[in-house]
Order: sequence, then C-alpha cells, then structure tokens
Amino acid sequence: MMNDRRRRIADLTATRLETAAALVRRYGRRGQGNGRVLILGGVRSGKSRHAEQLMARYNHVVYVAAGLPPGDDDAEWAARVAAHRARRPAHWRTVETTDLAGALRAATAPTLIDCLGTWVSRVLDEVGAWQQEEGWQQRVDERLHDFLDAWRATTIPVVAVSNEVGSGIVPPTVAGRVFRDVLGALNTAVAAESHGTRLVVAGKVVHL
Repeated sequence: MMNDRRRRIADLTATRLETAAALVRRYGRRGQGNGRVLILGGVRSGKSRHAEQLMARYNHVVYVAAGLPPGDDDAEWAARVAAHRARRPAHWRTVETTDLAGALRAATAPTLIDCLGTWVSRVLDEVGAWQQEEGWQQRVDERLHDFLDAWRATTIPVVAVSNEVGSGIVPPTVAGRVFRDVLGALNTAVAAESHGTRLVVAGKVVHL
C-alpha cells in the first residue's frame, strides 16, 4: 500500500516537472512584450503597493482581483481585502474573476492583476488538484496556456503581481509542492513574455 502511494507521488512529481519544462519552452522563446510587467515578491513585501503605484498614472484602470472574495466566515481575510480596496483610487474598476484570460481579452483599459498566486490556488481547487481527481493536470495546464496566450496577445498596458515561491524551503506536503511547481513555472513563462520583471523585497524594488 505504501509503495503504491509513493509510486503515485513519484509519478505526479515527474509529470509536473516535465509539464513545467514544456511550459517554459513554449513561452520562453518569444521576444519581449509591449507594456507587460510582472512583479514578484514574498508575503508583505510591498509588491501590490508597487504595482498600484505603477498604474497610478492612468486615468482609467481595471483591477482584476483573482483571489477569494471576502466572506462572513473569515474576518481576517475580509480585513485584508478591505485594506487593498481602500488603498486603490475610487475611479478604478474592479473585476473579481478566475477567468484571467477572458478578462485580459475583454480589457480596453490598463489592467492590474493581483495576484497570480491566489489565482493558481483557486484554479488548482477548481480542477480537483487537491483531491487528485482524474485529469486535473490536463485541466490546469489548459488554464495556464489560455492565460499565457492572452497575456502574450494583449496590447494594453498590463501589470501582474505574483508570489515568488523559489526562495523558501521545500513544502512538506504534496499539495504544497504542486502549488510551488505550478506557480514557479507560470512565473517563469510570464516573465519570458513580459517587457519587464521586478522583484520586491522588504519594500525595495529590484529590476530583473
């Protein structure tokens, strides 16, 4: 029984690493984009604030919230969302969705996506990754490819915020490692299709 479980985990790891490599190869050969910026950083690094500062020069901005909407059952998360909302200019339009590809294709104004980390977490949940449902890997890859195609094709100024997951310890759970591998590969592919990539550490911005 234990050997079967270890074999399934080993197969999953090998498949995810192979898929991540293919993702990077597909989107890593393109030239620089036009007006697309990726901002990476850890928790409370100031990455969202920096992204908002970059977009402040535009009169009209679409803010795409990819995280979980606030609910009555999690006061702490609701407070975080409220703090983000209060910091944004009142004239920005907010769109709450997990269809990032659709939001990008429909956008006609400068767009800020915050953030890819929470989006990946929601997508993994929607496709059944946590329960290891059959076919979840194909479904998540389809979502990633759809977003990357939309990101590459957009001609409007767009900034995406994402968590940097490559600096911490190896997650102790399979779910944690799946999240790290999927988001790490996505960050690499998005960076390859961006005009600029920035890393925010302790409020300081490093241009990569």
